[in-house]
Amino acid sequence: MKVKTLLGALLFSLPLMGLEIKSPVFDNGGIIPITYTCDGKNINPPLLWKGIPPSTKSLVLIMHDPDAPIGDFTHWVVYTIPPSVKGLPEGLPKKPVLEKGIEQGINDFGYIGYGGPCPPPWDGYHRYYFDLYALDYVPNLPPGATRKEVEKALKGHVIEKASLMGKYKRNVPFKFAQKDRNF
Repeated sequence: MKVKTLLGALLFSLPLMGLEIKSPVFDNGGIIPITYTCDGKNINPPLLWKGIPPSTKSLVLIMHDPDAPIGDFTHWVVYTIPPSVKGLPEGLPKKPVLEKGIEQGINDFGYIGYGGPCPPPWDGYHRYYFDLYALDYVPNLPPGATRKEVEKALKGHVIEKASLMGKYKRNVPFKFAQKDRNF
């Protein structure tokens, strides 16, 4: 009887290995390096994942900022990622269709692909979530879909979700605004 109870307690205390997402350039809850922001090269950071459920048919990645002054702001939408893909490399091109049939949608900046963190300089730290979804099917969406269209396609098909959160705060004035004005 004691052996059975001990075995049950041991199994219950083991961590469950589910879907996980991480980046080699920042820790969960850490600061996103300037390279991956509008103040740097504005390229996507490398991402890695593991623990994909066996029944997964495709993956979706959505990066967003819930702290934006105008509301939850979408920075990146990536979908039809095959389950055999274990991450995304740094600096993917900003085009609708990538290798292996991976598709990118339109972000809230109004273009396809990644748009890095770019909070107002006076607004302090913003949180940026990289949400990875394992789906039980491959959504039939055109390249360049919006986050709203992708999220509609997710409904009822999410097997598991994992999130990575990074933070960023700007210490420089708007370089885009300065670039566009004649001072």
